[in-house]
Amino acid sequence: MDFNKKQKQKWWTKAMAFLIGQGISLFGSQIVQMAIIWYVTLETSSGIWVTILTLAAFLPQMIISLFAGVWADRYNRKRIIITADTVIAAATLLLAFFMMSGNLGEAALPAIIAVAAIRSIGSGIQTPTVNAMIPQIVPEDRLMRVNGINGSIQSVVQFVSPIAAGAIMAAGPIYNIMFIDAVTAVFGISILVFIKIPKHQAAERTEPTSVFAEMKEGLQFTWNHRFLKRLLITYGIYIFLCVPSGFLTALMIQRTFGNNVTFLTINETAGFAGALVGGLLLGATGGFKNRSKTLFLGMILYGVASLAVGFTNIFWIFALLMFFIGLTIPAAQTAVFTLVQEKTDPSVLGRVFSLVNVMFTGFMPLGMAVFGPLADVIRIQTMVIICAVFIIILGLSIVLYRNFYKEGVTASLV
Repeated sequence: MDFNKKQKQKWWTKAMAFLIGQGISLFGSQIVQMAIIWYVTLETSSGIWVTILTLAAFLPQMIISLFAGVWADRYNRKRIIITADTVIAAATLLLAFFMMSGNLGEAALPAIIAVAAIRSIGSGIQTPTVNAMIPQIVPEDRLMRVNGINGSIQSVVQFVSPIAAGAIMAAGPIYNIMFIDAVTAVFGISILVFIKIPKHQAAERTEPTSVFAEMKEGLQFTWNHRFLKRLLITYGIYIFLCVPSGFLTALMIQRTFGNNVTFLTINETAGFAGALVGGLLLGATGGFKNRSKTLFLGMILYGVASLAVGFTNIFWIFALLMFFIGLTIPAAQTAVFTLVQEKTDPSVLGRVFSLVNVMFTGFMPLGMAVFGPLADVIRIQTMVIICAVFIIILGLSIVLYRNFYKEGVTASLV
């Protein structure tokens, strides 16, 4: 999107208000998500139940994302975000009232899974829309920094969230957390209502087209774009391989260090503290001029740190390594998001970001479907070590494929 002089003077205020509002909303969603994961883990101590919850939390998001990308390119993105946030908060409130009526323990599990699926649908609509909206209010030469700052805001929220979730769960029933989500959603929506967002560039059409036809356009654009195609495939494989070290750590801690909410809280806090530092570094420096180099560094360091996690049985070392893993995550994620924003035609940006979301919400449940049941058969640490080796190889492939690596320097359409 082209910015005139007046827009450039105002973009920073709009961008920060938008990101802060989304961060407030994220806080409520994050503590609910953590509370639900911990609740199911501690109530069942089952890899199967954790897998079912994870699939419910991500599979609907993957499916709806394909449609959400079309809607984000067709309609008012601001209204889409507000609607999705409202639905998520309403579903969470219903679960709170259900559990308040005495449905706790295993009796609550079906309802938790159902609400996790509804929240997943809302997130699947909201996430690609938010990422597609950022270039509407941020000049292209500032995208890497703003994405880094956005990652920092999210990390601050995620840093505080496990502490808040652990304290609230220790002080009272889990449904108390769910009321907080509703309040933060109201704050986030209220801030967004007062932000004026410029209209995005929609594709010019001589006649109406179907949702599926526009979805196909987004798929064709990405498939025919050699850089974006390889970028999304690399990102999907990376997410799949991160599952044992990123999404099974609660179960690993419970089995290795004991059934202790404090350990779970420290683990999450350490990871998000690392992500906060990593996001701040990107926000301050803008990362490398070559975005592919930033992506490569993030993947390699994640692989090395997770490899070490697989060999440790001392909790403080484990927590330190989780901090380092968190430090590497913004590099990979911010590089991917910025490259997509820089190299995608604005008229299909929502649809391409829906595919980015599909890579996460598709490959992550696929990883859980594979590694979750295996966690009840073999040690999680063994899976972490094997996947870490493949992550390192995947990172090296970015440098070895020279054309892909060199194209990370430019911000032009290829």
